[in-house]
Amino acid sequence: MEMFDFILAGGGAAGLSLALRLIQTLPHKKILIVDRAPKQTNDRTWCFWSVHPSPYPSATYRTWERLAFFNTNFSTTFTLSPYHYYLIRGIDFYRYAYDILNASPNVRFEFGDVRSISEDENAAYIDLNGVHFQGEWVFSSLYDPGKIKADPKRYHYLKQHFRGWEIETSLPFFDPQTPTLFDFRTPQNGQMRFMYILPFSEREALVEYTLFSPTLLTSEEYDQALQRYITEVLKIREYQIRAVENGVIPMSDQPLPRQLGKRILAIGTLGGRVKPSSGYAFLRIQKDSEAIISSLIQHGHPFDLPESPARYRLFDSIMLQVMLRHGDQMHHIFTQLFRNNPVKRVFGFLDEEQTFLQNVKILTSLPPLPFLRALLRLKLLGRV
Repeated sequence: MEMFDFILAGGGAAGLSLALRLIQTLPHKKILIVDRAPKQTNDRTWCFWSVHPSPYPSATYRTWERLAFFNTNFSTTFTLSPYHYYLIRGIDFYRYAYDILNASPNVRFEFGDVRSISEDENAAYIDLNGVHFQGEWVFSSLYDPGKIKADPKRYHYLKQHFRGWEIETSLPFFDPQTPTLFDFRTPQNGQMRFMYILPFSEREALVEYTLFSPTLLTSEEYDQALQRYITEVLKIREYQIRAVENGVIPMSDQPLPRQLGKRILAIGTLGGRVKPSSGYAFLRIQKDSEAIISSLIQHGHPFDLPESPARYRLFDSIMLQVMLRHGDQMHHIFTQLFRNNPVKRVFGFLDEEQTFLQNVKILTSLPPLPFLRALLRLKLLGRV
């Protein structure tokens, strides 16, 4: 049985990000990355804001310095400084990671179905299509919602689901310097629904329909909403659909265990790296990879990892409660959020990087009643 220092089960954003950092800091270690198949399509788009340069500059497709917000009774364009808004396409990141990792003599890829992950006192083991590999540590990002034991009486479970059309217009229409972060000028139907525009040129953009709800729509419903928005709200009459992307991101405040065994660590979505109330994960994955490396170097194991502050976990639960029961009010709440706060304060709050006093300023800028009701319900559930 072949022995590796690190085995990464799953070769998506979490697995590849961790592998890239491992070969930078521990280049002498042997790494095995297992995945179902090589990633060869542009299956997703990651966006994030940061005051720092993109962690992968050569794989970053676009960078913006301002964003737009629209609702029926309020609209604004705000400058992001000191932040930038970054876009990384899945295919660009995969190619970047494969080029670097395949050039390392200590990294190996194997493809197939992971049948099991196990361990004993001395090592962890992975069964890939009946072939067994041994590692000192296994990092798993193999998220299967069917294997998560849900507790709906205590925790909240929503999905952020979306369909995006990459369109090309016959005439110049878009401002390539200004993406639209939220456009609530679409029927809410009792849920939080908005459009999201990432412009690539004056005639090209990704237009995405995003919803936060427990259940998905039919394919026709996503398409009808996109078509209506493009023709009736944006007033674009002539366009062609160049590409389509779909996705579902789990959003839950149920704690997910990081340590799955004495030698097995959960990463990515499986490790709870998706922000429960927003669905953002890419930058959180990068920070988590850095923390894992730090723990390995300082403690000889990967388990000494920071947790989100308790108050932010409570804020996430409150927001999920409001989304679940009063989703049609979210467009009013987000309007107040961006109307009453500078973007630096909003992003700092969403990044969990603010003082308690700054949190209070955010919370007092929002309509109190939905949040007080949500807090009361959490108390009845024994969560606070």
